[in-house]
Amino acid sequence: DALAEGIEYLDFGDVEHSPDHRWLAYGVDTRGSEFYEVRIVDLASGEIVATLTDESTGDFVWANDSQTLFWVWRDDNGRSKRVYRQIRGEDASTLVYEEPDDGFFVNVGKTDGDSFVVINTSGHTTSEVRLIDANAPTADAILVSEREVDVQYSLTEAGGQFFILTNANGAVDFKVMAAPLDAPQRANWEEVIAHRPGVLVTGLMGFRNWLVRIERENALPRIVVRNLESGEEHDIAFEEEAYSLGIDSGYEYVTDMMRFSYESPTTPEETYDYDMSTRERTLRKRQDIPSGHDPSAYVVRRIMATGHDGVQIPVTVLYREGTPLDGSAPLMLYGYGSYGITIPAAFRVTPLSLVDRGMIYAVAHIRGGMANGYQWYLDGKLEGKINTFRDFLSAGNALVEDGFTTRGNIVAYGGSAGGLLVGAAINMEPDLFAGAIAAVPFVDVLNTMSDESLPLTPPEWPEWGNPLTSEADYDYIASYSPYDNVTDQDYPAMFITGGLSDPRVTYWEPTKWAAKLRHDAPNGGPYFLEINMEAGHGGASGRFEGLKETATEYAFALAAVGKVDDLEFDEE
Repeated sequence: DALAEGIEYLDFGDVEHSPDHRWLAYGVDTRGSEFYEVRIVDLASGEIVATLTDESTGDFVWANDSQTLFWVWRDDNGRSKRVYRQIRGEDASTLVYEEPDDGFFVNVGKTDGDSFVVINTSGHTTSEVRLIDANAPTADAILVSEREVDVQYSLTEAGGQFFILTNANGAVDFKVMAAPLDAPQRANWEEVIAHRPGVLVTGLMGFRNWLVRIERENALPRIVVRNLESGEEHDIAFEEEAYSLGIDSGYEYVTDMMRFSYESPTTPEETYDYDMSTRERTLRKRQDIPSGHDPSAYVVRRIMATGHDGVQIPVTVLYREGTPLDGSAPLMLYGYGSYGITIPAAFRVTPLSLVDRGMIYAVAHIRGGMANGYQWYLDGKLEGKINTFRDFLSAGNALVEDGFTTRGNIVAYGGSAGGLLVGAAINMEPDLFAGAIAAVPFVDVLNTMSDESLPLTPPEWPEWGNPLTSEADYDYIASYSPYDNVTDQDYPAMFITGGLSDPRVTYWEPTKWAAKLRHDAPNGGPYFLEINMEAGHGGASGRFEGLKETATEYAFALAAVGKVDDLEFDEE
């Protein structure tokens, strides 16, 4: 709060103490532009003793000497392009790595055993890793494996060796390999856990005696613990129909204790310490809900919607116990469906305000994400992008068929690429919806993907296609881009938002879309547009300002389905 005093926006990047606990480094953005200062605080005095840069992505890591930081530089186009090494208190920085390809991003981290600084470079479906000895920060970086189109890999340290998570050699849902610490190159990789189609391995965490992984099967995550000496594995079991998991190694490498989090749409986040040797779990913290929360008052269900091509689409449904399931309840349907991002079945406080008012809340785990494995993502990008939109419509229609709601009583909700989803869905089937919320929506796809000066355009071509070099890509994007497909039809009421300093979806995209809707479809709507003049892609900073934005969106949703007294959008 002290840092935010007198400014409209504040966001933190990384916050990391030095290995000797003497210094604290943090990244801070005060404009919403995603350019971060990196500041260093003397923990003994509380004084800021250095500001290394104001051109960072907010991503950095300490070397083991507690004096050297590696930080990532962002260029004028907002792309993470370079890694610098800098000694605390010195003005000069040394360039360690520069990425030549505008389609790749750079970030830094550390292996779980803290032996190596990791420089990751990646596009949407291709990656490359370099390592620097964390005890010798001026040493040259070691390339693990040269980038290969559509081959991804990442690594961590456990039991005195590297474990590599990769999709190399056709392992669509990824496999786990091992390599010596002193010879991490691909020629030395040996298979530890084979590829299992339909079981997506999403992450690894290493300890001296254990390797932990998170994997997903049938749209549900699980934690698997492997004893590195015996090779024995066990799962950590959970009972609800839909839930979300997270793992955290903390700061201890030589330990049998790990920490994980569990939550579901009805269960606030619970944090456990888990003894990997005895398999005992200890609840350390349960998310506090100041207004009170009774999980038994709510019901969470997982249904499967049949897609246009026969696939089964998972849908997570949340409603209050006693809500009529005869079609009379209004429903909010949320979706995203891009970049392989999987929307977890997690606990969120804010949808409860809708659910408590008799509205059902549903999340469609559509193609373009990875709910059903990596192929689920591949089938929802490039020439398969239309599957994302049709899956969302299939989910909405299945919820109608199963009696949760009726046509014309659904509010669609999506942000960023999820705003593209909403825009495409209402173009294709507007009468399914009573309203639509499109937050910072990526709706002018054809023009944006044709402007290579924009920060995210070259990196995004593997996701959407390149209309500058491919006529087929041009025609396909033009066939679904929401802005390019507005027609004179009876669109539902719409609430569209943007951020003036947004570097990801520039403010003119939602603005010109709203203008075109008003001009080309005057009998639909109404179309509300709100541009935040003090924020970027993430909306307002600060808990209360963020809640005000959500309250406005939810007020719109309730009005769209007739839940606000004396207000109907279809009135003249």
